[in-house]
Amino acid sequence: MKKDLGIVDAVYPMPVLMVAAYDANGKVNVMNVAWGQIADEDKIILFIGEGKKTWLNIMESKAFTVALADEAHMDVADFFGIASGNRMTDKFEKTGYHAIRSDRVNAPIIEEFPVVMECELLEHLKDEYVSAIVGRIVNVKANEEVLDERGKVDVTKLHALMFDQFRNGYYATGEKVGQAWNAGKDWMK
Repeated sequence: MKKDLGIVDAVYPMPVLMVAAYDANGKVNVMNVAWGQIADEDKIILFIGEGKKTWLNIMESKAFTVALADEAHMDVADFFGIASGNRMTDKFEKTGYHAIRSDRVNAPIIEEFPVVMECELLEHLKDEYVSAIVGRIVNVKANEEVLDERGKVDVTKLHALMFDQFRNGYYATGEKVGQAWNAGKDWMK
């Protein structure tokens, strides 16, 4: 029998995404976003509240990057979520992490995170319930050590973080348990 839990953010796993953008002076800000998703083959949607420093930077620069946080960088990924760029002006610098300018969009690539999507702002969706950034993914870059022999990202090498909203925990991706578009094919008969 199921037990009532009340209103709970009951989606698991949630991604741990590092969203980075420049301000008008070229200063880097990064935030941790769990409420984001691929919206089409070349689009991403991020649910970011208006007024957050990274949101303001994206509105100004019209570009951003989205990196997949990994287990090796969990402490800084969490810091990017709990520290506000509006209140801590040296948030990025404090970590000692390194940013390079994307060669595709006007946004920083944080070198320590192994996979990054370079995005241009398409639109800001706003109504009384939600504030969302929609971006077009113009390129994806990945460190060679997380690629398989065919040049594709291997999540068993990536150890990407997943967020557990039930107990506020981080977990790393692990073993493969099935093949998509194959595991359920016997039910097609």
